[in-house]
Parts: sequence; C-alpha cells; structure tokens
Amino acid sequence: MLKPKSLFEKVWQAHAVRTLANGQTQLVIGTHLIHEVTSPQAFGMLRDLGLKVAMPHRTFATVDHIVPTDQRAEPFNDPLADAMIKELRRNCAEHGITYFDLGSGKQGIVHMVGPEQGITQPGTTIACGDSHTSTHGAFGAIALGIGSSQVRDVLATQTISLSPLKVRRINVTGRLLPGVYAKDVILHIIRTLGVNGGTGYAYEYGGEVFDRFTMEERMTVCNMSIEGGARVGYVNPDETTFAYLHGRPYAPKGEKWTEAVAWWRSVASDPDCQYDDVVNLRGEDIAPTVTWGINPGQGISIEENVPIPEDAQTQDERSSIEEALAYMKLPAGIPLKGTKIDVAFLGSCTNARLSDFKEVAKYLPGHHVAPGVKAIAVPGSQLVSAICAELGIDQVFKTAGFEWREAGCSMCLAMNPDKLVGDQLCASSSNRNFKGRQGSPTGRTLLMSPVMVAAAAVTGMVADARIVFGVDQ
Repeated sequence: MLKPKSLFEKVWQAHAVRTLANGQTQLVIGTHLIHEVTSPQAFGMLRDLGLKVAMPHRTFATVDHIVPTDQRAEPFNDPLADAMIKELRRNCAEHGITYFDLGSGKQGIVHMVGPEQGITQPGTTIACGDSHTSTHGAFGAIALGIGSSQVRDVLATQTISLSPLKVRRINVTGRLLPGVYAKDVILHIIRTLGVNGGTGYAYEYGGEVFDRFTMEERMTVCNMSIEGGARVGYVNPDETTFAYLHGRPYAPKGEKWTEAVAWWRSVASDPDCQYDDVVNLRGEDIAPTVTWGINPGQGISIEENVPIPEDAQTQDERSSIEEALAYMKLPAGIPLKGTKIDVAFLGSCTNARLSDFKEVAKYLPGHHVAPGVKAIAVPGSQLVSAICAELGIDQVFKTAGFEWREAGCSMCLAMNPDKLVGDQLCASSSNRNFKGRQGSPTGRTLLMSPVMVAAAAVTGMVADARIVFGVDQ
C-alpha cells in the first residue's frame, strides 16, 4: 500500500527532475510569472549567455510595481519606471511571451492576474520574482518567490534548484466572529508562530474556517505566509477551487477540464498523511488585528494595548519592542485604538480584490473620510476596476472621500509616485510594515483588514470597525 502523502510531497515529487549533489532538488516550474522589476536583469543575463527562453508559452508577464496609479500617460514622469516598462515590452516581444500590458484591460498585480486569468492552477509549481508568489498556493500549488538569478534559470531551463521543506499543517477550526476577516486570521497566525516560525517549512492551511473561505480569502492568507517565515503556503484544492477556475480564459476546457479536475483532486493531501508539525487554532479566538510595530508579527487585537518592554521574556524581545516603539512613536502600554492616522491605503496583492472592495462598500455609505486624512483605494487589477465601475462601487468610495486609482501595487512598496511623506502614519491593507516600506524612510505603517482601514479613514484614527460600522450586528 502506498504511503499517504501531503500535497506538498505529491507536487514536489511530480516536478522533481533529480537530486543534486548538494541535496537540493532540481524542479520543473510549471508556470513562470514575470513583471518589470526582477526580470530585466534576468533577460540581460540570457543575452550575455546567448540563450533564449526555453518555454515562452509557460511564461506570463504584467506590469505592476512601478506603474503610476493616477496618471497613466506615457512616457511616465519617472524615467526609471518608463525605462522598465519599455524593457519589459521589448523582452516579451523578443521572446514571444504573453504580456498583459496597460492597454490590455487585463493588467494588474501579478498575483491577481494569474488567478483571475485561470493561469494559476492546482497541482503545479509556480515561480515569480516576487516574495508574495505564495499567494498562488491558495489553489493547491507550490508557489515560490525567487530572485533575479533564479528568474534567469527558469527562463533558460524552466527549472530551479531548491532544498526540500518540512510541512506544517495549520488548522483553524470553528467559525470566525462577525467583523473578523481573512487578514485577521493570517496576522493572528504570524503573531502566534512568529515571523521566523515558518523557516524551513511549507504551511498547509486547513480546518473549517478555510473550508468555508472563498478563493479570495484563501489568497489573502497564503499571500502573507512569507511574513511568517514560511517558503510556501497552500490550501488543498476543493470544489471552491474548481468553481473559481471554471470558464476562466486559461483554464482547461471540455474533456481537458474533466481530466484536470480529476488530477487536481488527486493531489490534495491524503487524509492520513503525516506532517512535520500540526498547529490548531480556534476561529472564535481571533479578533480584528492590527500591527503596532515594525514587523508583521508585532500585532495585537484591537482590544489590546501596545506591549510594555519590561514585560518581555528575554532581552532580545525587550530590545525589539523598544526599537519598534521608538520608530513608531508609540508610548508603551497604550491602546492602539484612538491613535490618529494620516493616510489610509486600501490595496496591494493582499487585499485589493473585488470581495475586499465589495465588503467595504457595504459599510461606507453615510460615512466620509475624516478631515486631514488622505485615503486611496487601488484595485489590484484592471478587471477588478472594471467590475467595481459596473457595480458602482468606485462611486461609493469616491462619495466617501477616497481617491479611486488605477490598478497597481501603489503604496504597498511605493516604487511609484504613491508614497508616505515624512513620518506619516498609515492604516494599510498591505502586507509589510517594515521601516521605510511605504516610500518614506520615517513613514509608519499599521497593517489591518480593509474594513478596519475604512474605519480608520472615516474616524481619522485606529478604530474598531465592528463599532464604527456595526459590523457585528
């Protein structure tokens, strides 16, 4: 009888070419996603070596990091950004790579374009020169963020070399309480296990909460697996996965669809497979969560107070708290609730999907962005933007005082004109709160769910969205 296996083992073994002398595995990459930031160097190396792209039909490109979200006219005001988009177009044309450009109506953040086009599929390996490639694991794929030299390797050989990972199963049981979202789940997981807790692991998410999650909610959690130190995060494919993919442009059709679903079912983890570690969390124990510090693990529920350094268990922990509080300009022991904000950002590959904007739009009517707050809403893709326009969601945001922008990464990484100024404090639905992350070396970031961002925007301070909007009623 065959040994029961996890999805990670099945997909890894199905894509393994050989084991190298150093113990790493040479893996075939089923799908390669590229964008304008990490691909130019890789293509340059190919030219230097006189090589072509091995499998251009398995490579898909879009532009997201550097693209302006307010003024799309070319040439871009930023010469570097303008050069990068031109280089991406050149490379895609030269090598016959499918490219979702600004005029395609399909452009957007790479981790949104792949799923909504049906390019992201279960049971495969996916690589992209971006750390948040783990997003695609929501479909039951091994999705890997890679560096420019590995982008070169995939372009040239359609393979990369990696060390095998351990697998940790994270079960979230029961139900989430009203006003608690997928973003709160992953912030709670990272807070519980730590930003280095996943080092050397792939995270497999499951339990009743994930069984009920939509694909977009699963993507939010898998997206931030990296912030928890994991190399990979995934959810086993199920009927929710198949329903999402059915009929999408690059999804299999006809008999091939039936065959694909059968394969996708087979790669799900066997019920009695063994994991290297299992963590059980109760959905009912998770509350709206906000980060207070300078890494995603420094978070608390909206009902808690900022930590006190003297309460730390170790000197290292105490030093970390002191450093974070000094940078964030927060007194120890205070509630975050009531802390004034300067900027509210709703966007990023973590939370700029249609469901995010729909959920916020349910609560915005009758509210307006507080005086002195700059609030921007940035759809993650042109398709999301178009659907929001059809449904009138964009008008809901505009009426409430938000700036409604074009698709892109925007203020998450701030490799574009959307940046914090000075030490502005930003309520953000993005994924990282590192020092200087949002474009200013002294800018400060508080991570939270989109509805919590909206609550901060309309009150001008960190607030409990359940109270502001009556979410729990």
